[in-house]
Amino acid sequence: MPKENLRAYLAWAAICLIWGTTYLAIRIGVKDFPPVLFAGLRWLVAGPILIVILKLRGYKLPEKKEIKHLAVVGILLLGFGNGLVVFAEQWVPSGLTALLITTVPLWIVGLESLLPTGPKLNFKIVFGVLLGLAGVTLIFGIDLSALFNTQYLTGIIGLLFGVFCWSSGTLYSKYKKVSVHPLMGAAFQMMIAGVGLSILGVALGETSALQLTQNGVLSFLYLLVFGSFIAYGSYIYAIANLPVSFVSTYAYVNPIIALFLGWLILDEKLNLTILIAAVIILAGVYTVKKGSDSRIKMRGT
Repeated sequence: MPKENLRAYLAWAAICLIWGTTYLAIRIGVKDFPPVLFAGLRWLVAGPILIVILKLRGYKLPEKKEIKHLAVVGILLLGFGNGLVVFAEQWVPSGLTALLITTVPLWIVGLESLLPTGPKLNFKIVFGVLLGLAGVTLIFGIDLSALFNTQYLTGIIGLLFGVFCWSSGTLYSKYKKVSVHPLMGAAFQMMIAGVGLSILGVALGETSALQLTQNGVLSFLYLLVFGSFIAYGSYIYAIANLPVSFVSTYAYVNPIIALFLGWLILDEKLNLTILIAAVIILAGVYTVKKGSDSRIKMRGT
């Protein structure tokens, strides 16, 4: 095996492991850190550091006209998308959060099909979406009384809106191309989202609730170093050296790791029904992916 391929596979393994553990780190950190500042400060620190590193390595800064597009993507993906995940994990278990985030591909193909020039749905995609929805329904059907818990319901609604924003931001970035290098673009997205979330956190009065506990600080540092720098850098390296279809399989591994760690460390609920629902959701995502792949092949012939 070529050395580059070995490194790429190791990078893929790092993505699977690290991004699968970030849900646990968020769940632990948000117990001591106010959610908006916890999410915002991470990106506020990561963005400028990455910009400086990339600039020193010779990467060009984005053009002025591109910054507004990077801002839209950053706010949708990291501001609302990631920010609402942190907000939701105040009340929603980390494993369940990871499982619901896995439905992002279902949202993306559904939203894209609504665009005037968007690709049409096919049977596999429709079946996969219905399968994924069935899995989500099964999860909430376990204990309907939980949905009458105001905080839990607020977390679920926030999480679903975060998934919608992440999917919308992904589509926006697909159709609004920029010439800046993806890493530099991501660094600006981090910085812009970090500034926005931090300002919002201060405006909400979260500074008075900020507690520098050991667990909170360690969670923050883990997300900053491993989640932001190492995992994202590994992702960029992996997609440059391996088939995108293979790299994307990390999405099937992350929720399994998150569910297991949540059960092992935080004593989160993990029973046969949740496992069956996880299999159904992942099967739905896989079916949608196959349907999307076949749609691309048809368009290419």
